[in-house]
Amino acid sequence: MRITRVIPLLALVVAVMPACATLRVHAYEAPGANVARYRSYSWDDAGLGATGDPRLDNNRFFHERMVAVVERELARKGFERVSGAPDLIVRLHARVAQTAVDGSPDPRLATCREGECPAFVFDEGTLLLDFIDARTNRLAWRGWAESDFDGVVDDQDWMDDTIDRIVTSILRRLPQHAG
Repeated sequence: MRITRVIPLLALVVAVMPACATLRVHAYEAPGANVARYRSYSWDDAGLGATGDPRLDNNRFFHERMVAVVERELARKGFERVSGAPDLIVRLHARVAQTAVDGSPDPRLATCREGECPAFVFDEGTLLLDFIDARTNRLAWRGWAESDFDGVVDDQDWMDDTIDRIVTSILRRLPQHAG
């Protein structure tokens, strides 16, 4: 009788676990910048650039999703994208790398037995958003997140959900436009 109660709970935990992957979010506002006074933005001409992972560099859906989510979140914060002279220039940097871990005991591995753990490789990444004052060409605000991306790169739906979660978490720290 108890097993019938445990199975749905276990299924819920397994379904939610990917959304709980380690996410470290940071933000920095340059002294005297007062990001809330800015109103408009445009994208840096350089674009996203290389991520370090050809699976993403050649994935136009990855690039399109990043831009779409940033624009959605900036609109929610009261910022407007313009084609003319913006207040801010947005630069987006993404980096994904495969990291190898030796066989040392690691709490992320449930398969460790008697102190022996197999070596494994996982994807980890950093997403960084810079907001540059267009008038002075100086950094006004930077937000970035570091996360475990393991398995995300090869699953577009999961990647979209992860991008949404990470970008939203970063831009949650951006001050709201004061206007």
